[in-house]
Amino acid sequence: MTAAPKATLLPVYVLADESQSMGAHLLDLNRGLAELHEALLGQPMAAAKVRFSIIGFADDVRERMRLADLRRTDHLPGLISRGRTNYAEVFADLRHRLHADVGSLKQEGFAVYRPAVFMLTDGQPNDNAWRTPYRELIDRDSTPEAPNIIAFGVGSVRADVILRLATRPEFAFVALAGIDVGSAIARFCTALTHSIIHSVRARGPGAPRLVVQQPDGFEMAIDVV
Repeated sequence: MTAAPKATLLPVYVLADESQSMGAHLLDLNRGLAELHEALLGQPMAAAKVRFSIIGFADDVRERMRLADLRRTDHLPGLISRGRTNYAEVFADLRHRLHADVGSLKQEGFAVYRPAVFMLTDGQPNDNAWRTPYRELIDRDSTPEAPNIIAFGVGSVRADVILRLATRPEFAFVALAGIDVGSAIARFCTALTHSIIHSVRARGPGAPRLVVQQPDGFEMAIDVV
């Protein structure tokens, strides 16, 4: 007889652009993620259903925080500016990472919701080969752990790029023209916090539902022409 799972967890990954163009704004992002941590600690029932990871990407991929229970984490590590924007490396890495992480959670006796990836970037990719690893990552036939990707663009990033990064059009957002990047990042962190809390609250015995909050100061990328 198969034992019932301990609980059902939502793996959440923050995929943060650490390229040099983000250098002046990573302090805002680090501060916002720290506030997210504090907010989730104040929601212990929601935090219990989440496992959280921070991945930085530039020329290569740096794991800033391995998938963890935030209730057992004293503080979040900081993101560090470096290099250029490379999407191919991070999508290839994420595919292998999700397979290993989801497998580990299941071995521990948990059931697992489809991972949610919140990606924040401020520029165009410097590589042209990212579409192949991206397609492999989101193909649910070849990658059972294929994530929902919610993409957020700030700064000079083009709306069409953000739209291609998100797995659904309603998961693609760009900051409004003229908005300060630091302010946009703070609003991204607030929306991320609310999205996580409302998503795990919305998950009951029926079909699971990912709740994505549009940040103040952002618009849907599909509406930008």
